[in-house]
This record gives sequence, structure tokens and C-alpha cells, in this order.
Amino acid sequence: MGALVPELDQRVITGLLTTRLARTKGRRLLLVHGKYAANGPEEFSVPTGDGRRRKVRVAHATSVLGLTDAWQAHLATKNVDLLVVTTDVPGERISLDLLGEMVRSQIIAVDEADIVKQLFGASDLDPRMRRDPWLWLPAALIDAEPDATRGGWPQHGAVLTLDAAMRALVGVRLGLEGLFEGGASVDVDALLAWSRTLGGPERLAKLSEAERRGITEWLAQSAGEAAPVLLRLALQGRGAEATALGVLASVVTGDAASADAAVALGSVFGRGSRPSELRAYARAVEGTLTRWIGEASSRGPQSEEALQRVVDVLHQADRLADDAHLTAALAGNPFLPSGFQARLHGLADALPKGPQAAQAAWEHVAEHRLAAVLYPKQVELAGMAVRLRRWLDTPEPVMSSVGQAVRTHVADWGWADRALAQLWAGGGEAEPALALVYRTVHDAVRRRRALLDEAFAARLGPWVERATTAQSGGALLVEDVLRTIALPLAKVRPPLVIVLDGMSSAVAAQLGEELTGAGRWSELSGEGRRSAAVAVVPSVTAISRATLLCGRPSAGGQSVEKEGFAAFWKQHRHTAVLFHKDEIPGPAGQLLDPRLVAAIASDDVVGVVLNTISESLDHGQRGALADWPVSRVKYLTELLNSARGQGRPVVLVSDHGHVLDRTGTEAGPSTAEGVESARWRTGPEVGEGEVSLSGPRVLENGGRVTVPWSEEIRYTPRKSGYHGGVALAEMTVPVLVLAPSAELAPAEWSELPRETVQPSWWEAEATSPPVSIPAKPAKRAAKVKPKPRPQEGELFADDAVEVPAATPPAEPALLTLGQQILDTTVYKHQRKFVRKPPEHKVVAAVIDALDHAGGTLSLAAVAAAALGSGGRTNTRTEGLVTVLTRLLNIEGYEVISLIDSRTRVRLNRETLREQFELSQESV
Repeated sequence: MGALVPELDQRVITGLLTTRLARTKGRRLLLVHGKYAANGPEEFSVPTGDGRRRKVRVAHATSVLGLTDAWQAHLATKNVDLLVVTTDVPGERISLDLLGEMVRSQIIAVDEADIVKQLFGASDLDPRMRRDPWLWLPAALIDAEPDATRGGWPQHGAVLTLDAAMRALVGVRLGLEGLFEGGASVDVDALLAWSRTLGGPERLAKLSEAERRGITEWLAQSAGEAAPVLLRLALQGRGAEATALGVLASVVTGDAASADAAVALGSVFGRGSRPSELRAYARAVEGTLTRWIGEASSRGPQSEEALQRVVDVLHQADRLADDAHLTAALAGNPFLPSGFQARLHGLADALPKGPQAAQAAWEHVAEHRLAAVLYPKQVELAGMAVRLRRWLDTPEPVMSSVGQAVRTHVADWGWADRALAQLWAGGGEAEPALALVYRTVHDAVRRRRALLDEAFAARLGPWVERATTAQSGGALLVEDVLRTIALPLAKVRPPLVIVLDGMSSAVAAQLGEELTGAGRWSELSGEGRRSAAVAVVPSVTAISRATLLCGRPSAGGQSVEKEGFAAFWKQHRHTAVLFHKDEIPGPAGQLLDPRLVAAIASDDVVGVVLNTISESLDHGQRGALADWPVSRVKYLTELLNSARGQGRPVVLVSDHGHVLDRTGTEAGPSTAEGVESARWRTGPEVGEGEVSLSGPRVLENGGRVTVPWSEEIRYTPRKSGYHGGVALAEMTVPVLVLAPSAELAPAEWSELPRETVQPSWWEAEATSPPVSIPAKPAKRAAKVKPKPRPQEGELFADDAVEVPAATPPAEPALLTLGQQILDTTVYKHQRKFVRKPPEHKVVAAVIDALDHAGGTLSLAAVAAAALGSGGRTNTRTEGLVTVLTRLLNIEGYEVISLIDSRTRVRLNRETLREQFELSQESV
């Protein structure tokens, strides 16, 4: 019988008394069926419900004599109101004397459900709590009641449901009280966080078997199938590894799952975990990691902590995978650092196979979940290698004139220089297999670029002999930049002319991409492309910068530049002022000199010379020279912000470019006669990689110099980079015209869409190219036999370029996607409900331009497409897109939308097809 006697502790007694004290009617003895816990306090006080407390003494008796002795001892005790005796003595053996003193004159059986109702202030309990498998729950709730300082259990008033009781119990038992505020439910994300807390899993381990099992089953119902796996790990003392082990569990999901991997995983998790549970657990952990990575990608205060948490867990996962011999099986995992390295190895294998294979491999690298937050430089470097691989696959470059060469360099070859510089700077830090492939690409591009420099030097000689403003051979001369570009701008609003001394086309490509990408600046052009001028010879600052700023061939220092700049603008009825290095910084607390700020706020033309790039060539670090974000050019951000605030256009121009020193450490200066600078001399003999030039554009040594066209020649001690020679990178002067609004464009000028500035090979072609259907059956074009390509192993040879195919026979007209949309009944119906819709040709042109670009274009490109259609629009570009959303976004589905802070337009081609009921065959 003793085994059937329930053990009662202070909390049960307190709960029982709280429900019974109102009915004691002054009686001082309460007999309770059970056994008081041996370690329970003998005396304590309980609330009476009216704000007072009553002192209680508890004893245990196993016989009638023991009951009598306890009562007699109580009568002799002062300051104790009530005696509670726990006992297993049958009620019929109790003497009449004691019965008269007892509450309700009988032994009270403990009803845990009544106690729970009282503790929660509930009118009733969920019926399930009174039967299997939840019979353990009331006792657990009584035992787990928070003490008075914590406010006890939350009061319910109505029926205490099973879920409410379990939320309360789990909150206290596992330390998750705050999780359930506002009726929230538990999820695996919260349990994973709990598994990493100090002492959290140990709290679960201390519970009784019935309670542990009940909590686990409830969490499985509430948090999903993954919860039991996590709780088993916690009970095994592996809570700190739980998240990392969830990454390993992904080995049983996807196409890479294998029996061997499943067996290895079973040894990690032990018995009891079903495959379905492990798959659910892997998905839950991936969801948690995705959220953490999102936090790490933000700029919030928790981003660094989130990133460190991600790194710690995933490195731990890699170690566990290695211990379990699962690294190879997890090579495709999108979270593991080892998986990222495996993707880079895939890229190393793909680069020699061609641009398409390389692009697919790079996309696989970029899709890794850590790519953006942990490996952005490696991803960017890999992307540059793939871009160069595409450039090597373009047709052999054609050079028809000096003017055409510098224009093509700023539009195309200079972008290759940009990628090449980054590959040179960062490729050596890659692991050996990838570094070797990067080097192969780098060297192939260098060879091709050297051929272009040599061809340019050959054309430069005859051109230099006779080139003037009047007879420039189609080239823009550096001395004509102010007259040709800055002067037309001044007729609308005086520009800020910023001279970035030594800015190459590669640097200009990066700066232009960043400045126009944020949507704060529009690039303007009078000829539909980014301008490029030709520097004077030799391409050194002392003559090329003075020539630029004076508007005529000149030589001299800052005083010559200031006087020449003011004189040029005075000729054209404008006052102008030029600021040099020491005149830019402001006093303490101010970024810019007040005189410079005042000048920008005036109606004067303002010029500023920034020497950051040129100075970096003297003592810059290798990696720094390859990467030129706006923030690296000292004072550029402040100047641009000031110009924008005053509504000024900006002419961002160089005086010459530069080449980087990529020679080995063993290479010294070339021995030569008449050395005047790092990249030009006066000696008459011309060596390999050099050319002798003479004419009106040669402003040193009486009009005759010897200069290198090869980037590898220098005549002076080593620096990080040089200028003065006639390589394309030195002689090309890029010019970017930026404006806070396209409305500042002069007559006949227009905004330059970003898509027209980037060379076609810079981004991969859209994976879903525009597909059109024939208006009538068309004849198949005759196949054109291409010129043989280099064989395997020769993919990076100098002649590994595609031969342009012959023009195929003309085919009948095809219906574009935009035209197909216009022909639908849905479109014709939708158009009736749009006030002043754009002309049909405008709508079709915008759809086709977006479709051809893979779905996304800048606002400027959309404007260009609309303008090029020949149709009319009644609003500005952003307004046009708004009208198109009303026209195309049927029933709220986003067919077309503004993204990236309303700077770009996106077309969802699949939704467009579905909403306008185009057949699969037609698209």
C-alpha cells in the first residue's frame, strides 16, 4: 500500500490549503492522504485569500497513535494556526476526538487538477489533462510553479487549455519564458538558440522520464518533426553542437544522398532518429542559418554578432563532418566553408572549358550562402576571371584609328584592364589550383592587351606628326575636353570639373559604375557613349594636366594651371576658379575649405585637382591599386555631395592614365640613354617595346621623344605604377559627365543608360533570351561554317577568338514578346481602364528591351527604349513605369515593378505570360 501513497511536497500542500482554507470554519487539523516529502519544511505560511497569511505546520504519521501524538504536540505549540498531517491510515480508524477537529471530518485526497485550477486562476482544465498520456502534467505544473517573487503562474480565468499549460511548463522548465509572450508558439529556431544556452539542455535532463517524454512529444507537435532530434541531442549533452549537426543532416537530402552517407550520419546522431526527422531537422537548421546570414548582411547593430555566430557554427560543422568522414558527401552543401572551396575548385576546372562553363561554375560559387557575407572578395575575383574568359572569346579587336582606339579602350578594353588588375592583385592569394588557372587567364589577357598596345603605338606615330584640334583624325584631344564637354554644360549650369590625376579607363569604369548604380547620379553624353580623349606626349602630369586645364597645349605647374583655367573660361564669358591639393581640406570640424564650398555654391565654374590616384602610384599597395571605390579617392565623396546639393553637373576627368608594375621582383630598370622619367627618354635608339614620336603633340625635348608602349618597361627605380608612356592605359583620358538630374543635359544631349556603358561581355547573356514567334513560316537560315577553334589545351592562345559568322539570309519578320502582348485580348481589355496609356509601340519597346536584358534595366535604359520606339509618352520615365504597372499588373500580380530604391525596372516574364494568357509555344 505504501507504494500507492503519493509523495506530497510544500507546493502541493500549499495549493491544497489555498483551495480548502475558506472552508475550514475555524478548525485546526487537516489530514491528507499521502506522504510528506522528507526534505520539506515543517513550518511555513500560506495565503488565506483575504490578504492575510496563515501559519502551517506539517507532519507525517503512519498510525492512529502517531496522529494523536502529532495533534497533542500541536496543541502545545504556539503561533501555529493549522496542523497538516499526511498519512496512509484509513479513515475508519480515526478516533472521534480527532474527527471533531478535522477539516470536513475526513481524510482529504489530493486532487492535483483542483490545485492547478487554483494556481492558474482557471475555472476548469482541458479534459485531456485528466487522462493518458497527460496524467503527469498537473503534478508537473504544481512542482514547477514559479515562486511568489516571479508572480506565480499566469492567470487565465477561463479554461486552462493543454497548449497554454504546456507553454507555461516548457517556459519555466527549459528557461523559455519570454518566448511565449503574446501567445507565440515555439519553433526549432528558438530551440536551437536554447540548445546553445549555458545549462539549458541540463534542465531538460533533470526532469522525470514521463515529463521529458511529454515535453518532447508536445514540442514535436508544436515545433515540427525536427524537435525530437534536437532534444535528443540536448539530452546527450550535445546541445552546443546541435546547430552544426543540423548542417551535417543535409547529407540525407537532395540528389547527393547515398546509403554510405546515411550510415555515416547514423553514427553521428545515434539510434532513434528517423530519416524523415533528420531531413526536417536539416531544413529547420538551414532556415535558422539563412536568418542569421540575413542579419549578418544587414548594417544593424547585431550584424557582427550574427556573422560571428554563423562562422562559429559552420566551422564547427566542417570539423564534425571531417571527423565523421562526411566532407566529400557534403561538398555540395550551400552553407559549409568547405562547400564554398569545393565550388571554387569546380570553377578552376571550368575556366579552361569556355565562357559558358565558367559562367555556370561562377554562378554556383556566388549562390553559396556565405558568398556575400564571408567571401565577397573571392566571389568578385572569380567573377573577374570569368569576365576575362568571355573577353578572350570575343572577336579579334579591330583598330582603325587613334580616335577609335581610345574610344574603344574606354568602352571595352579598359574594362578588361579593370578585371585584369583585380585578378593580378588577388589571384596570388587563392589556393594553388585556382591561382594557377587565374594566372593562365591573366597571362592570356596580358598577351592580347600587349598586341593592342603595339598596334596603337604603330598608329600613334603618323597621327602625332600632324594631329591638331583642326585635324584630329576623329579623336578628342585632351586640350579640347573643356570646350567640347564642359562648355555646353555651363550653358545650363556651371559644372564642377574634378581632375583625378592619373585616372585610367579601368578606374573610371569602376567609379562610374558605383556612382550611377546608386541612382543618385545620371551620366550624360552628347554622343551616346562615354567620352575619351587622347593625352599629349609624353603622358606626364606636368604637360598633360596643364594642357587639359588651359584648353591648349601647355606645360607648367599649379600657377600655370590656375591662370590657364581662369583664362579659358573668361574667353567664354564665365568666371572660374581652380583648387589644388592644399586648398581642399577645411579647418577642424569642416571637411572642405570654406572658400571651396562657397565657390561651389556660386555661379562660377569650379575646378578641383585630386592627386590620390597619382600619389598611390608612387607608394601604393598592390591590392589597393587594383580597387578604386569612390571612398578611396580622398575628398571625392564630399565634393560630389556638395555639387549635388547645389544642383551642379560634374565633369570627372583624368589628365592621363597609368600602368601598374606587374614585373617580378627580380626585374630592374631598363638601361637606356637620355632617361628623363620612368616612362620616357630622349635617346635616339629605339629598343623592343618602344617607339620614337615627333610632332606638335610631343611637348618635351623639342618635339621628339622615345617612349615605351610595353607596360613592362621602366627606366627608373621601382614604384607601384607609372605614366608617361604611350600604352593605351596611359594615353586614354576618360571623361565622365555626371548630373543629379537628367534635366541638366544640354540640348541634343541625353542620359547614358548604364547598359550602354558596360561592354557586352561584362555580364553574361540572359539565360532566357528574347524568344519570338514567326508571323508566318520562315525558311531555315543556311549554316555558316566557323573558322576552326583552338583545340583543348589551347583555349587561352592569342588567336583563340571567335570568327564573326557571315550574315545569314534575311528571314520574315518575327513577333516580339511585346508585340505578342499587344495582340492579346487581355491587353486590349486592360488598356480601356488606364487613363492616357502610352502608345502601343512604346509599351512593346519597353517590354522587349526588358525581355532582351533578362528582365532588369535601369530607368535610363527604359527611357532610351521608349524614346527609340518613336512613340510618345506623356510623362517622365518613372511616371511611365507607374502607368505600365497599371496596364500590366493585373489583379495585383507584379509583372513590372521599380526596384533598388526605384532606380531600376524589373519585368517578371513568367507572370507576364501567365497573366496575358500566352501559350507556352509562343514564348
